[in-house]
Amino acid sequence: MMDTAQSPHVPVLYHQIISALRPKSPGYYVDATIGAGGHALGILEESSPDGQLLGMDVDPRALELSLQRLTLFNNRIHLVHSSYTTLRNTLLTLGWDHVDGIVIDLGVSSMQIDTPERGFSFQHDGPLDMRFDPSQPVSAEDIVNNSSEADLADVIWRYGEDRDARRIARLIVQERPFHSTHELASAISRRIRHQPGAIHPATRTFQALRIAVNHELEGLELFLPRAVDALKSGGRLAVISFHSLEDRIVKQYFRTESRDCICPPGQPVCTCGHKASLIEVNRRPITAEQEEVDHNIRARSAKLRVIEKK
Repeated sequence: MMDTAQSPHVPVLYHQIISALRPKSPGYYVDATIGAGGHALGILEESSPDGQLLGMDVDPRALELSLQRLTLFNNRIHLVHSSYTTLRNTLLTLGWDHVDGIVIDLGVSSMQIDTPERGFSFQHDGPLDMRFDPSQPVSAEDIVNNSSEADLADVIWRYGEDRDARRIARLIVQERPFHSTHELASAISRRIRHQPGAIHPATRTFQALRIAVNHELEGLELFLPRAVDALKSGGRLAVISFHSLEDRIVKQYFRTESRDCICPPGQPVCTCGHKASLIEVNRRPITAEQEEVDHNIRARSAKLRVIEKK
């Protein structure tokens, strides 16, 4: 069994994911954002000797790391450089009709944050990039330097939920071009007041830009029904989210698809004809124990929701 306290690139909620998916042999599983392979390692160990796993990621560096980590299982693992939105077509290519379990971790990994040239964090100076897949055409620098003030404000408000979105958009337009993470974060810090101990005033802007660059929320909305369609009856989908925007999408989808009727409240007779296809394994999100947070601060904001297909 994996020792999460000692492993590099520690996967959040590791034991909870293994418990939720209940890997067995022979089973078919998907890690839709395989990262460095932490969750995948546990699934492969628990589904030994014949369990198969598809690992997907848009980050080629993540696939390299997972290949190194999972080399002992290379006859049981299939790694694909692709977005989780292509899940159905990828399964068809493998000849898999349906799978027993799927996990997706929607967060930015520590290896991405701690690599300055990826531009995900202003804790280290680097280019304004933020692309999970370096081959995609639009970076954060493109959005910052080429978007209108109104579009920037919309991105920062919609994806960062920052009440200073308009002020930040205005100052970006006034002071651009920006080419590095420190340039942008410093400009925002100079113009937006914040209390000691509060989050850095650029935090929400950086979150918003990352989400916009990678089309994260749109991708999640596409993925959820495709993942459910790919599950066998009794199969489970486990989703780890890290901010309210993602968690809201997951919660609303799971809740809607676990109800027989989705007519407006107070309507006397059901006319929608909707039938529940899912069972919510946990109505409230599963969060990390304090011991895990002490070892991995990234786990502090992680929320896990799990459904089972009827």
